[in-house]
Amino acid sequence: MATGDDESDGEIGETIDILLIEPNPGDTRLFEENFKDAKLMNAVHAVTDGEAALEFVHQRGEYADAPRPDLILLEPQLPGQSAMEVLAELNDESALREAPVIVLTSSETGESIVKSHDLEADAYIQKPVETDEFIEFVQEVEEFWFAIVKTEAAN
Repeated sequence: MATGDDESDGEIGETIDILLIEPNPGDTRLFEENFKDAKLMNAVHAVTDGEAALEFVHQRGEYADAPRPDLILLEPQLPGQSAMEVLAELNDESALREAPVIVLTSSETGESIVKSHDLEADAYIQKPVETDEFIEFVQEVEEFWFAIVKTEAAN
């Protein structure tokens, strides 16, 4: 995590690097726009498939200089390497396991599918469909992040 220089506009003082794994460019744009207005100072790094996600987290290839993500948002329906494979690799490696993973479900069924593969994410949040829902989604991510920070501070 990079440390922010100040807390302006009601933002929290640390910048978090968010890796968004989302194949839909329209959804990516909505995520980026809504996170820009969030209370959390953040940098959203977006990739469109599982292979690029693993390259990013391992800091390989074109992502050699990429920051280690503090938070990962994972769309379950990915082209190429599946989200289940990405989640399994993230869970298998201790260095990667540190970043919390939020699976973006379309419904409770999506959460059940992920869990049926004996894979656990840190949280499951229903993916927004309407533009207005993105604001609520960002607030849920912020609450999740604040809960993690409080837990880490308590330890």
